[in-house]
Amino acid sequence: MAEFLDILGGLLMAAGAAFLLFGGIGLVRMPDLYNRIQAGTKTTTLGTLLVLAGVACIEPSWGWKLLLIGLFLLFTNPLSSQVLARAAHRNKVPMAASTKVDRLAQDHGGES
Repeated sequence: MAEFLDILGGLLMAAGAAFLLFGGIGLVRMPDLYNRIQAGTKTTTLGTLLVLAGVACIEPSWGWKLLLIGLFLLFTNPLSSQVLARAAHRNKVPMAASTKVDRLAQDHGGES
C-alpha cells in the first residue's frame, strides 16, 4: 500500500508541476494583464493543490496541515486575483485589442 501511495503522490506532484509550468507559460503568452491574471490564478491554484495532494499521499501524517493550506489557497488565490483585476480596470489598464466584451464596465453602466 505504501508503494502505491508513493507512486500516486509522485504522479500528483508531477501533474501539479506541469500545471505550474503551464501557468508560467500563460503569463508570458497572454496578450494583456487580465488574461495573465486568469491564466496565472487558475493554473497555480490547481497546480499547488495537486502538489499538496501528492505530498499528502507521500506523508499522510501531514494531511490535516496540507488540507488547511489548500483551503486557505482556495479562498485567497481567486479573491486576490479578482481584486487585482478590478484595481487594474479602475486604473484603466488597457485590454487586448481582441477583447470584445467588458462585463465589468457593463455592470457599472459603461459601454462594452
